[in-house]
Amino acid sequence: MQIALWILIFLSTFCIMEFMAWFTHKYVMHGFLWSLHKDHHRKDHDSWFERNDAFFIFYAVMSMSFIMIAGESSFWYGYPIGFGIMAYGATYFMVHDIFIHQRFKWFRNANNWYARGVRRAHKIHHKHLGKEEGECFGMLWVPFKYFKQ
Repeated sequence: MQIALWILIFLSTFCIMEFMAWFTHKYVMHGFLWSLHKDHHRKDHDSWFERNDAFFIFYAVMSMSFIMIAGESSFWYGYPIGFGIMAYGATYFMVHDIFIHQRFKWFRNANNWYARGVRRAHKIHHKHLGKEEGECFGMLWVPFKYFKQ
C-alpha cells in the first residue's frame, strides 16, 4: 500500500507543480519579481545564464529540502514530494530551456502535435516584451487552441 501512496503523492506533486509554475510565472515573475524575469523576455546581456534562472534555484532548494527532511525524520512523504518537484523541474528544463529556447541544441527536429502546440503557446507568451498583457503562462499544459492551428 505504501508504494502506491508514494507514487500517488509523487504524481500529484508533479501535476501540482504545473499549477505552481503557472501561478509563479503569472503573479511573481510577471509581478513583483519582474526584475529577475525580464532578461528572459529581453536579452539585455551576453551571458548564457539569466537572472531568471534564480527561480530554478528556488525550486531546487525546495525539492532538496523535502528530501533532506524526509531523510532526517518520520516525514517519509517528503521523499515523493521532493522527487515530484525534482521531476517537474527536470521536465520543465527539458521542455522550456532545451526544446523551446534551445539553450542546448537538442530536440531541434521534434515536430509532433504536442511539440508544435507548446512551441506556439510559448511564442505567443514571448511576443509581449513587458510584464503586462502577458498570456499563456503554463508550460506543459497549454490551452487547446494552440494545438488546433
